[in-house]
Amino acid sequence: MTRRIFLVDDHDVVRAGMKSVLDDSFDIVGEAADVKEAVNGILATSPEMVVLDVKLPDGNGADVIEQVRKTRPGVKFMALTVSTSRGDVVRLMQAGVDGYITKTTLGADLPDLIRQTYVGARPVSPDVAAYLLDIDEDIEAGSSIERLTPREREVVALIARGYSYRETAARLSISVKTLESHMGHIFEKLSVASRHELAALAYEEGYVDPPEV
Repeated sequence: MTRRIFLVDDHDVVRAGMKSVLDDSFDIVGEAADVKEAVNGILATSPEMVVLDVKLPDGNGADVIEQVRKTRPGVKFMALTVSTSRGDVVRLMQAGVDGYITKTTLGADLPDLIRQTYVGARPVSPDVAAYLLDIDEDIEAGSSIERLTPREREVVALIARGYSYRETAARLSISVKTLESHMGHIFEKLSVASRHELAALAYEEGYVDPPEV
């Protein structure tokens, strides 16, 4: 099955370069040059992964992730950027990015990095990996849900919207047993005892919108 990819970068030549590298392995379903165009394009084309820059004319790559994940929690995101700023790395990790690759260390292995991310890896370039050693200190300042792993946040988003364990597992392409393992870790990290308490916390923190009555 050919994976569907969406590209976000404000430089036309960079997007063209990524397309030339990825076209043989993936289905490029769309591209965008700023946050607004990216969010609209992603929601319209429903890609499985977005490869995006951190610095965009009207915001940050994290803005794209946060807006899309509200309604498309299963979409994966890989940052491909020149930025090695600790602040950018922390912001993207807080938003739930699935990989952070700097263009200076990329080489020609982008397709392989994307495949790794699809199977649950979280590739990070060596020149920013050191920030991960103490990144939890920064994430503590966010909401409790934002301190979960990207996969755990995907689980929370679906469960809080009322999906059953079986439905959630199917949407995330994992087994029910794996989902139950995730839920156990989530309950422990958030100090909740049921899916109803979890949903209430997600509504309270504004992670997902409560259902309309």
